[in-house]
Amino acid sequence: MEIARVRAMVVGIAALAVVSVVTGVVYLVLAGRGGPRYGSQEELRRVLPRTAAAELRARGIGLQGALRCRDIPGWTEERLRVGCEGVTGDRRPVQVIGTGDERTRRNYFTILVDGRPLVENSTCLGEDCRTSGG
Repeated sequence: MEIARVRAMVVGIAALAVVSVVTGVVYLVLAGRGGPRYGSQEELRRVLPRTAAAELRARGIGLQGALRCRDIPGWTEERLRVGCEGVTGDRRPVQVIGTGDERTRRNYFTILVDGRPLVENSTCLGEDCRTSGG
């Protein structure tokens, strides 16, 4: 009877250790996936016009033409900054700001229509919100 208890304790402790290690590995893997959606200035500049236009369409706002995007001065490899401009179908100015921060591992997006915020500090725009659960 005593040997059975010792074996049960050893198996229990070993199982606890395995569960702890697996939990730690899963946490590290999932934590590492939280990086910026767009990891480079070029990628952010390329994708932002499409995702912002999709977000505007989803909110019932059409554009006269494609958004024109440029790098915002002061961007670095660690701190991405892109700004886009355009005009709505009813001739209101549109400004879009997209950022990425490697330290916080997040992207943020703001859309202004006629100087008023339509989207503020969203972590996704357009179809990216549906594909990422954001």
